[in-house]
Amino acid sequence: MVTASTRPPVRKNRSAGRLTGQIIWTFIKILIIPILCVAALILGMAIGYVVLGKGELADVFDMHTWRHMYDLVFADS
Repeated sequence: MVTASTRPPVRKNRSAGRLTGQIIWTFIKILIIPILCVAALILGMAIGYVVLGKGELADVFDMHTWRHMYDLVFADS
């Protein structure tokens, strides 16, 4: 009868290529989430400002536009 104490340890034999592939894939997964979030933020700002706000696309990336919006939202009433 084989018990847990007499069972031989199971070794995970991973080749160097597979381990490298896993490291690269993990690195890509870690980087892709922030990149997609930034892309969604930029796309959302552009759609919101151009389509909903009837502004020009060039104004989306102008810092004065966002400073003005910030001042409108957080101004003392």
